[in-house]
Amino acid sequence: MVPTKNTAKDLWKPKRKIEEKYKRALKQLSKSISKNLIGFTTSYEIVRELKRISNSPEFNQYAESVALKMVTSLFSDAGRTWREAARVNSKGQGIYKALKNELHGPIGIYVKEQIDRNAKIIKSMPIGISEQLTEHIKNETFKGRRSEEIAKDLEKKVPYMFEYKAKLIARTEVSKTSTALTESRCKNIGIRWYNWRTSNDQRVRSSHDHMNNVLVCWDNPPSPEVLINEKNVGYYHAGNIYNCRCYPEPIVRLDFVKWPHKVYYNGKVTTMTRLEFEKIM
Repeated sequence: MVPTKNTAKDLWKPKRKIEEKYKRALKQLSKSISKNLIGFTTSYEIVRELKRISNSPEFNQYAESVALKMVTSLFSDAGRTWREAARVNSKGQGIYKALKNELHGPIGIYVKEQIDRNAKIIKSMPIGISEQLTEHIKNETFKGRRSEEIAKDLEKKVPYMFEYKAKLIARTEVSKTSTALTESRCKNIGIRWYNWRTSNDQRVRSSHDHMNNVLVCWDNPPSPEVLINEKNVGYYHAGNIYNCRCYPEPIVRLDFVKWPHKVYYNGKVTTMTRLEFEKIM
C-alpha cells in the first residue's frame, strides 16, 4: 500500500517491540549477574565479583550477541520503512539501489560501529555499578558499619540497580541507535532534512514538545532546551538524548509537508513557505 500524506509519518515511528526485546535481554543478564552475587559475606567480595564478571569472556560474548541482535533488528526493520518511502519518492530507484548496496559501503561500517558501541555500554554495566557500590561502601564504612552488614544491604540493592540500568539503556540506546542509522542512510542518499516527531503523550518534555513537527537539518542539530530558555544540555537530534522517545521522519518528499511549516534555521524556529524552504535545502 502506498502511504498517504496523513499516514506517511507513521512509517518512521520506532517499533517498541525491539526496545522491549532489548530490555528483556538486559534484564535477563542483570538477573544472572545478581544470582552470582548471592552468598558473598562481605561488600568487598561483591565488588570483586562484579569486576570478575565484567572481564569474563562469557559475559563479553553475551554482551556482543545482545547488541548485535538489537542493532540488526533496527537496521532490518528500518530497511522496510525505507522501501515503503521509496515508493512515494521521485528518486525511488536511487533509494532502492542505495539500500541494496549499503552494507558493502559506509553504512555497513556504521552498523558495525553501532554494534560495538552498544556492546561496550552493556559491558560497562557491572563496572559502573561496582563503582557506585564502592562509593556506597565507603560512605557506610565512615558511619561505622561493618562490611558484613553492608553486604546484606547490597544483596537487596544490587538487583534494583541492575534493573534500573537495564531499563535506561534499553530506552535510551534503542532510540539513539535508530536515529544514528536513519541519519547515516539519509546522508548516504543525500537527504539533508527530517521532521522532528515526539511520542505525543504526557511524558514528552516541554523542550521536545516545542520541537514537534519542526524541520531540522542533519548538519545543524538544535538545543531544544535553549530554545525555550532552559539550561543547555547539548545540541542533539531527535532521539539522541537520555530517555528520549522522539524520532526523525526523513523528508523524502516535500509534498508530504504541510506548508507553511516550522523550520529550525539560524538557531531559532521560524515558519517558512515551501519556496523559502527550497532556497535553503
